[in-house]
Amino acid sequence: MSNLPLPDFYDPRKVPEVYLERAGMVADAAEEYAKKHGIKPSGQDKFRIAVFGIDMQVAFCTPGASLFVPGAVEDAQRAIGWIYRNLDQLTGLHFSMDTHRVFQIFHPAWWVDKSGKHPAPLTPIFHEEVRSGRWTPISHPKECLEYTKRLEATGKYVLTIWPYHAMLGGLGHALVPALMEAVVFHSAARKHQTHFETKGTHAMTENYSVLSPEVTELGGQVVGEFNAPFFKMLMDYDRVYIFGEAKSHCVRSTLMDIRDHIQKTAPALADKVWILEDAMSSVPPPPVDPLPPHLDFPRIADQAIEDFKRAGMHIVKTTDPIRI
Repeated sequence: MSNLPLPDFYDPRKVPEVYLERAGMVADAAEEYAKKHGIKPSGQDKFRIAVFGIDMQVAFCTPGASLFVPGAVEDAQRAIGWIYRNLDQLTGLHFSMDTHRVFQIFHPAWWVDKSGKHPAPLTPIFHEEVRSGRWTPISHPKECLEYTKRLEATGKYVLTIWPYHAMLGGLGHALVPALMEAVVFHSAARKHQTHFETKGTHAMTENYSVLSPEVTELGGQVVGEFNAPFFKMLMDYDRVYIFGEAKSHCVRSTLMDIRDHIQKTAPALADKVWILEDAMSSVPPPPVDPLPPHLDFPRIADQAIEDFKRAGMHIVKTTDPIRI
């Protein structure tokens, strides 16, 4: 059971800030720390633990970012502290990176109304509105019509227009700098390369889940599929701790995919999944009265957590000791 001290350079108050990660200094400090505390390389772990952080990027976790999730700063502080305190037990770190460009089906630039105006962020676009010409895509009209129909048929979401976010090449795409320093620290101290999994690059589908897009086929063409290699990478560990943003969207969708795939293939694997519930927050519901059930994001997220618990996954906090 670990309770290692936080490294001297780490200041939780800097978690909401955007700055250049101090990789050289952090890596040197990690090697000294490993010697001082007798921390062995990950390759020697008998019980292997994965950490899977979902979309812990500036776009979602830094105040002022276009899709900042209220509560994400505190989630990141708890997650970073947890990684440092349990460094000697955490075998490998894995992070998903939401990755977008200007022209994607869920960004304003993709759609116009009859007067040529783009939809405002958080506008839902329904299949019937596309069919009737209320909203017109700038390209691939047949596929967009099919997309909205297929998406609504899943019963999970309607197409939502999001602010431009996690733009490839921009600061919003980067991991939170204080978390990136924890990544460098873990890599150097435990002699283990961190894994980054890109998601969300296909222009024609939303990709809330790290493991699969919302729609997998359009016009007879495959636009995505279940990410079996990454799922296997995680499940090859003895235990996987999961946290990230947002609890109501990308975390929920990813965990649903994990649960569904486990139930279809190997139900016993659910016991490997440990959800750090105090290191994730929901997108707030929009100010609509009355609030439609499909927009009550916190309620949807809490209900999902109960479903995951019933499926055999573990719900824990960053303050709970890691017991093997």
